Amino acid sequence: MNQPKIVIIGSGASGIACATKLLDYGFENVIIVEAESRIGGRIHTIPFADNVIDLGAQWCHGEKDNMVYELAHKHDLLESTGDVYESYQCVRSNREVVPEDVSQRLKDIVNDSLVTRQMELRNCNGSLGSYLNNKFYEALRRPENSDIDMAIAKEFFENYKKFENSVEASDTLDDVSGKGYLEYWECEGDILLNWKDKGYVEFLRLLMKSREVKKEWGILEKRILLNKQVATIEWNRNDCCVQIRCVDGDSFVADHVILTVSLGVLKEQQLKLFEPKLPVEKQRAIDGLAFGTVNKIFIEFPQQFWPDKWTGFTMLWRDEDIQEIRGTSRAWLEDVFGFYCDHNQPRLLSGWIIGANGRHMETLPEDEILDGCMFLFRKFLQWDIPEPSNFRVSKWYTNENFRGSYSFRSMYTEEVGTSARELAQPLSVVTTKPVLNGEPTVEPLYNQSRCDKPIVQFAGEATSDHYFSTVHGAVEAGWREATRLADFYGMLRKNCSAAVKSSL
Repeated sequence: MNQPKIVIIGSGASGIACATKLLDYGFENVIIVEAESRIGGRIHTIPFADNVIDLGAQWCHGEKDNMVYELAHKHDLLESTGDVYESYQCVRSNREVVPEDVSQRLKDIVNDSLVTRQMELRNCNGSLGSYLNNKFYEALRRPENSDIDMAIAKEFFENYKKFENSVEASDTLDDVSGKGYLEYWECEGDILLNWKDKGYVEFLRLLMKSREVKKEWGILEKRILLNKQVATIEWNRNDCCVQIRCVDGDSFVADHVILTVSLGVLKEQQLKLFEPKLPVEKQRAIDGLAFGTVNKIFIEFPQQFWPDKWTGFTMLWRDEDIQEIRGTSRAWLEDVFGFYCDHNQPRLLSGWIIGANGRHMETLPEDEILDGCMFLFRKFLQWDIPEPSNFRVSKWYTNENFRGSYSFRSMYTEEVGTSARELAQPLSVVTTKPVLNGEPTVEPLYNQSRCDKPIVQFAGEATSDHYFSTVHGAVEAGWREATRLADFYGMLRKNCSAAVKSSL
């Protein structure tokens, strides 16, 4: 049969995985159109300080049933981040370091709740926030914890909730569905495996087989068109094809389009992107699934000013201190919840910021952001802090090609009753004509048999039932859609062969 033309929109992990899998299946007429001037999507590794940093995806989350791990570990590309995100210091806004025995007991309380969540949240009708709040303060009331200062406990819990929001990409844990939280499946094994001194871009090179082919984009060389922002997708044409029109005036007619853009882009553009508009069920999925913002702050110093075994700190704001910045130009600093060390970058501290304040930070001049971070260091830490030598922040929300970081299941998701499966459902046409031009021998088949042709397909992490928000979820979604087309054309070949045999 003639080769169908397949256009993939987006060269993130899902788009690249889909394209490489299609080539493995024998499809040759495959291209990717990418709005950015680079490939990778929410994987964005850049040179910085002594090595590289990942502005987006950073870790391979788990080992068992994680295809990222399965591909990467055999090349010795991964290593454990260790206990950086467990052994951090808790520092109050008066520079008081919470005693290690107290901070460890508070960490144990929130970590213990992780064990019981899987069972208890099944019967939860509320938010993750209300559940965690009840669990935390219930544990504090136990006799063995009666000596913990309640002010410190409250400060710790407020910081912990920000950390949890960074995991979910939510503005507040009251937005996160308790039941929906369980839809995410955590892979067994180390959930914070980093890419040593190479960054997550190395995984894309594995997918594209850059090492074997000795080209930057490997087997996708000359198949990726950068700076091609899509303006419209016309998907209900009489010829059972799809026309893609780009902002620069270029257009493509394809047999299949596979859309791997972020849920944030779909939320913002769906009403003007699709002609005609999407079916109601698809619109509900895009509207109902949640998508949030998490940003990173990287600061390089001329030399390490912290002790060798120090792994970082989280900021516990006293009430009187947080009131001093609320309502001021530094109010956004409230949602910077911690800075951490990286043993591959010995002069670097990396910080995290969530939610509305994270989005606001993106709009500020970089010197104002840096000034705010230095304010935090000097307010919380007891050491002399040198002036930094380099600085970089991520900006996922203000970039119109992303509009945020990753997806989660909100209370609104639960209310409207939608799911990733509805988002992943392709737009199909029912045809009784040859699916491809140049196939007159199979035309009698279509006079007798109707065929659902998937013409617009949806991939990306938000379409994953259980691995949303992850690279391995995005890759599996890309593979899923490639397999959908392989199965479709395998069925066609089987039917065509049967039709020919019956006519003999």
